[in-house]
Amino acid sequence: MPEIVTEEIPESLAGERLDRVVSLIAEISRSDAAITIASGAVQLDGAIASTGKLRLKAGQVVSVDLSKLPQVELPGPDPSVLVDIVYVDEHIIVVNKAAGVVVHPGAGNMERTLVNGLLALYPEISSVGEEHRPGIVHRLDIGTTGLLIVARTQEAYEELVAMMSLREVKRHYLALVWGHPSAPMGTIDAPIGRDPRDPLRMAVVASGKPARTNYEVLVTFPEPE
Repeated sequence: MPEIVTEEIPESLAGERLDRVVSLIAEISRSDAAITIASGAVQLDGAIASTGKLRLKAGQVVSVDLSKLPQVELPGPDPSVLVDIVYVDEHIIVVNKAAGVVVHPGAGNMERTLVNGLLALYPEISSVGEEHRPGIVHRLDIGTTGLLIVARTQEAYEELVAMMSLREVKRHYLALVWGHPSAPMGTIDAPIGRDPRDPLRMAVVASGKPARTNYEVLVTFPEPE
């Protein structure tokens, strides 16, 4: 069975070209999105799309057959990417990822990612984990600063993935949010996945992955007038 991803176009993406939306949905470059559309792997409102130049309207439905995506070039080493190493041993690397840095190649960001820099320093990770994001066990968004664990061996990768799935790895974030939570502390236990109204965001959705977040309000500020 082919893997089909279907998204309804939200207001925030109305007016965007089909090839850009396909690149967001499938996490591929715009040029690969154009190839995917030309291959007949993309449908718009149930009909095969013939061009990526179409401007989309809110409410339209885009379907992408992920089994027909073009082969993505594997990431290579780039010594110009600076990597802030916090800890390293024979099994793992702990990196302090800066805001603005993409963890691994994906839609619109095929070069100068953290993975490219890591491959220049630790070429052995090229055979660890998934070939398109070698060594990567978990990700941080482009705008997030924080520690990232990278596996140097396949054994370490499999062990870390298992620990993540069992929630044995704890992660702590400092976040600035809009609004005031109704309770000063609590737990959000709900599945998180791609927001059906906006493919650029993640949200609580029934089909998402299980997630549990404990939060505590440290300080509040008056809302702007």
